[in-house]
Amino acid sequence: MKLSNIIVRATRGNITESMHRVHFALVNTEGTLLAGAGDPKLLTFARSTAKLIQALPVLESGAAERFGLTEAEIALCCASHNGEAEHVSAAQSILGKLGLNPLHLQCGAHEPYHAPTAHAMRERGEKPTTLHNNCSGKHSGMLALCAQLGASPDTYMAISHPVQQAMLEAVSAMSNVAPRDMELGIDGCGVPVFGMPLDKLALAFARLGKPEGLPAARQAACRGIVAAVRKFPAYLAGEDRFDTQLIETTGGRIIGKMGAEGMFALTIPDEGLGLSLKIEDGNQRALYSSVMEALIRLNLLTSEEAAKLADFHQPVIRNWQGTEVGRILPQFLEG
Repeated sequence: MKLSNIIVRATRGNITESMHRVHFALVNTEGTLLAGAGDPKLLTFARSTAKLIQALPVLESGAAERFGLTEAEIALCCASHNGEAEHVSAAQSILGKLGLNPLHLQCGAHEPYHAPTAHAMRERGEKPTTLHNNCSGKHSGMLALCAQLGASPDTYMAISHPVQQAMLEAVSAMSNVAPRDMELGIDGCGVPVFGMPLDKLALAFARLGKPEGLPAARQAACRGIVAAVRKFPAYLAGEDRFDTQLIETTGGRIIGKMGAEGMFALTIPDEGLGLSLKIEDGNQRALYSSVMEALIRLNLLTSEEAAKLADFHQPVIRNWQGTEVGRILPQFLEG
């Protein structure tokens, strides 16, 4: 099935006020393109979708076992979390097991994504710390890998650091993009970010979910990541987030992760499928709507699952008074 001419319309009244173009690739573990839209080989940064792949060396190296990371903490290592209490506690717990503190995190601080938590902190006059940063789990995992490798925690964000080299190797091997061909940039949290074609990112996710044929240690790490996120989906994002609700609604049959600038990637382990999707203009408001539409059109969601996730499919646009003024409407045209 080939999908093309994909747009997501933002309506106001009877007028389409804005449009967003979508690109995606659906592949199997061999990298065969099974379906696509727009440019399935679009070169783009994986952004935070890569976190599940970046976490592999934390397990492969033995760091997770050595420091007794729980499955919830492993899930947090893969997260762009909300900064809810359990997220902050899990990040603090990882650091405690390493004998470190929040000052060792170099990700910076921002308010929690979770509005009630952010509001409560403001009411108390409490300022956010690095633990509230949505990437604190990833950075805590990087520090665990530092400790396991005997590397300095002071420069762990540099691409030349053993931690970042291990993560580059993992992303490269899983995606079949050689390190010399991997485009590198700096992510919002300061660490290297990986640029690759969409279909290669989809391949990495297909292999994550069904790692047969990979080296034994990597297979075990992939299964460990998938098991942790399946068991603790709330630690991957948060109670009100699409990533968490997609996993919960499908009973872990589908595991997906968002990234900034309109990125999403997912794996369907039992089917050995990986899908990556990019909103061309980077607008997040079109992201979950287009992911939902793709999954529905590709018959990858049951009608019951789609109904439970309906609020993400064609979300309402409201003004500051809470009045409905329009909708986000995906249009995937076959061709």
